[in-house]
Amino acid sequence: MFSLQTEASFDAAHFLPGHEGLCRNLHGHRWRVVLEIAGEDLQQAGAARGMLCDFAEVKAVLKRLTELLDHKLLYEAASLKPATLAALQNEGFALAEMPFRPTAEELARWFYRELAAAGLAPAKVWVYETPENCAAYWE
Repeated sequence: MFSLQTEASFDAAHFLPGHEGLCRNLHGHRWRVVLEIAGEDLQQAGAARGMLCDFAEVKAVLKRLTELLDHKLLYEAASLKPATLAALQNEGFALAEMPFRPTAEELARWFYRELAAAGLAPAKVWVYETPENCAAYWE
């Protein structure tokens, strides 16, 4: 079995409505996303011969996804009052509405599924919201 890992980072703010701790408040992280791809066979022909997959191609897909969230406020749909959302938009803030509560766990699942939809075969995705705390997702 072969495995490779690559990672990308992005900066974004979020808040967790209904959370009883400090995370209910708006705050930011330097999010780190680690992708693992695994497989039994290496490429047998072409430029990727002898590789599980080309790091450059994998990194490009991961970078495209992290750029969608970089320097944005990640918020769950319907978690902001319409007037608040309108004020943020009016001020020109970059926002990323998510169909889920933007926790590390949910972001790990989102990255996993987006990477799979882009044609990669992720084995596991880790999302670190701090250097010490991460969540992982795999199917």
